[in-house]
Amino acid sequence: MYNSNDDSILLRVLKLLKSHNFEYVSGQDICDKLKISRTAVWKHIKKIRALGYKIESRQNLGYRITRQTLLPLPWEITSDLKTKQIGKTVYYFDTIDSTQNFASKISNQNNSGAVIIAQRQTSGKGRLGRRWASPVGGIWLSVILHPKFDVSYTTLFPIASSLALCIAVEKTLNLKPELKWPNDVTLNGKKVAGMLVDIAIESNQIEYLILGVGINYKIDAKKLNASLKKSDHFYGAGSLLKKSQVANPTKLIQSFLYELEQICNILDNGSVGTIIKKWTSKSSTIGKKIPVDTAGSKMNGKAIKLDTDGALVISKNGSEHRLLVGDVNYLRIR
Repeated sequence: MYNSNDDSILLRVLKLLKSHNFEYVSGQDICDKLKISRTAVWKHIKKIRALGYKIESRQNLGYRITRQTLLPLPWEITSDLKTKQIGKTVYYFDTIDSTQNFASKISNQNNSGAVIIAQRQTSGKGRLGRRWASPVGGIWLSVILHPKFDVSYTTLFPIASSLALCIAVEKTLNLKPELKWPNDVTLNGKKVAGMLVDIAIESNQIEYLILGVGINYKIDAKKLNASLKKSDHFYGAGSLLKKSQVANPTKLIQSFLYELEQICNILDNGSVGTIIKKWTSKSSTIGKKIPVDTAGSKMNGKAIKLDTDGALVISKNGSEHRLLVGDVNYLRIR
C-alpha cells in the first residue's frame, strides 16, 4: 500500500529524479543529497521501475526518467490536483478485497476527502449487494466524505456523482457517454461505470458517506461480458479505451474528483435543479418507454423526469409513479 502522505526514501529518490526534468542525476548526487548508500539507490531505482516508470541509466552520467508511470499512484493524483479537499489524501493498493471495506475502516478518522484506489479488487461491491467484477485495467476507487448537504439529498447523491464522472470523461477522453438511471455511465449502450454509496446517519445528520466508483477504463470487455452475461439485469459491459489506446488514468481521476467536489458544493447550496437539468441533458433514460424491475415487481411506463430526491418518475396509464430503487432494462447486450 502507498499513501500520498508517505515520506519514504523511495519517494525522495523519485522526486529528485523528477525535479531534473529528464536530465541525468548521478548516483553519487543521490547518495549525497539523501544520505543513502549506492546499494540503496539501486534498490530504490528497481522499485521505481516496478511502479511503471522508465528510468535510463548511463555509466558516468547516472539516472534519468524517460517515461512516467501509467499507474494511478497517490503522488501522481495529488500533483496538480485542482480540488480544495477531495483527493488530498490518497491510498493505493495493487490488490485489495474492496476499497469500500478499507474506506469504512478509516472513515471515522480525520479522513474527509480521502480516496482509496486499487488496481484490482477481489470482492468488489455493486448496488443492492451485487458483486462487482474488478479486473486489472479498470479504475476502482472509494471516496470518504463528510458532506454538509441535507440528509434528504443522499438518494440523489450517487446519481449526481455519475454526472460528475460523465463530465470528466467528456473533458479528458473526448467521448460522449450517457447516463442510465439510477447511476450507470454508458458508452454505445454498454455500461462503463457505476456508483455505490454507503452512508452512516446519526440524529438525522450525515456522519459520513463513502462513494464507491467502478470504471471500466481499459479492460477486456469481451472477457468481462462472457463472465457476466448470465447475471441478473446485465445489459453489456464496455471499456472507455481500446487495447491499442494509451492514456494516463490519473488525468481522468483528477478530473472526476474535481467535478465531484463541484457537485458536493451544488448540493451544499441546495441548488438541486442545476443537477437535475444537467443529468437530464445527458440521460438515455428520460423520454423512453422502459421496463422497470423494483422490489420484486415489474412495470412498464415512460420515464418522464428525475425528481429532486433522485426518484425516477414513470408515467403509466395516465398516472405517475415514483421509483427510488430499481433497474431499468431498455438496454440489452449486442
